[in-house]
Amino acid sequence: MLGLGAPEIVLIILAILLLFGYKKLPDAARSFGRSLRIFKGEMKGMKDDDVRTRDAAQATPLRGEIVHPTTSASGDLTAQLHEEARIAEARAAELRSRAEQTRAADGSH
Repeated sequence: MLGLGAPEIVLIILAILLLFGYKKLPDAARSFGRSLRIFKGEMKGMKDDDVRTRDAAQATPLRGEIVHPTTSASGDLTAQLHEEARIAEARAAELRSRAEQTRAADGSH
């Protein structure tokens, strides 16, 4: 394993001070902290978007579609995944037909 003792840590700090200089070190640390904060915020935003998208996709049934609970008594995950795939394919087909209708309507005017 990497055992960092006091001499190694002192050498690392000394090397950082020599590379950046003591005047620029606070600015470099501040910039690094800002970058990490922005990165964390973006990652959290992506996770939130994924959750919202997944929830919205599960909550909005297609026109005329009867929504059945996907959980069975045995908890068969494969059956649930097949059902979700079938619903997703049906949604995709409906969206494709809407896009074609929109293109046809735009082309006729």
